[in-house]
Amino acid sequence: MKKIRTEKGLSQRELAERLFVTRTSVNRWENGSRLPDAAMLLRLSKALGVDINILFNAAAESDTPPRVIMVDDNRIILNGGMPILEEVMPNATVTGFTKPMEAIEYAKKERVALAFLDIEMGSISGLDVCRDLLGINPRTNVVFLTAYPSYAIDAWETGASGFMLKPITAEGVREQLKKLRYPFPSGGVDA
Repeated sequence: MKKIRTEKGLSQRELAERLFVTRTSVNRWENGSRLPDAAMLLRLSKALGVDINILFNAAAESDTPPRVIMVDDNRIILNGGMPILEEVMPNATVTGFTKPMEAIEYAKKERVALAFLDIEMGSISGLDVCRDLLGINPRTNVVFLTAYPSYAIDAWETGASGFMLKPITAEGVREQLKKLRYPFPSGGVDA
């Protein structure tokens, strides 16, 4: 969107005034921390003088690789899972965290497309981390990765996209990618 706006010679403020929104809204759409709804996309296409499909295609062809995080307080699980995520999603930036609060701080600075969360992580639950991540960005896909199937119902109540039992596998990740609420181009086979 930023590229189209600048090609049209408009500042963020000028576009915001045409749309009757704040400049901050335009900035958030351009940096990916928020996305305009369908009605606003139509207004954007008219204000920019472009077909709405161009806006959709521009979003799909974004130069920014999707950010994927894995949060597990067990280093062995994290060290084993990270290469699998990188294999399945070669175009993604994959980052691991053993401390849930560090993952939350990361999500405040970077738009996280997908988070794989352990549920039992000491003093903080992955269920709480999920709620925090969705509070930061409601379009973050969350997949719980746990050894305890009994958490499934609690996991679904958080608004997560998926649930996997440990150990993490490439096939399991590929299956979860097919079920994401907010799909993104991951660069993986069958993804």
